[in-house]
Amino acid sequence: MNIGLSDRIRAFAKAKYVNPAVHEGKSRFSIRVRDVNHDLRGEGFPPRHTPQICEALTGRKFLRENGLEIEEIEGPPSKQSPTVVVRYRVANPAAEPKAGNRPPEYALAEAREETPEEWAHRLTEKISGLLKEELAEYGGGEAFVRRVRGYDEEDAA
Repeated sequence: MNIGLSDRIRAFAKAKYVNPAVHEGKSRFSIRVRDVNHDLRGEGFPPRHTPQICEALTGRKFLRENGLEIEEIEGPPSKQSPTVVVRYRVANPAAEPKAGNRPPEYALAEAREETPEEWAHRLTEKISGLLKEELAEYGGGEAFVRRVRGYDEEDAA
C-alpha cells in the first residue's frame, strides 16, 4: 500500500505528539510546524512542504481520527509557515467521533474571534473562485474583457 505525504505527516504527528499527550493524560498540547518539518526531513521527507504539513495538522481527518479540537493557530495570517504553532484540546481521548461533529473551523472560530484581516482574506478567496469560474465561462481573461468592452477582435480590425 502506497502511503501519501499527508498520511505520513499525520502518522508522524500522532506517534510523536498526540499519543504521548493522551497517554500522559494531558487535555491540551501544541505542535510546532518547524519541529515536524525538521523531524520529517531526518526521515527522508522532501523539503519545502510546509503548507502540506500545516494542512495535515489542521485538517478534519487529523482532528477527527485523534479526537482533537483546535484551540488556536499561532502564526502569520496565511497559517502556512514554519513559525505556525497549533494548539490542540483533547476533546475525547477515546476518539470515536460521531458523524454529526462540527467541522474543525467551527471549533477554531468558537475558540477565538475572526480578525478583520482573516475575514477579508476568506471573503476575497471566495470572490476569486467565482471570478475564475466566470472567466472560464467566457473563454479566458481576454475574451471576458472583450465582452465587457462590447466588441470582438473582428470588430476591432
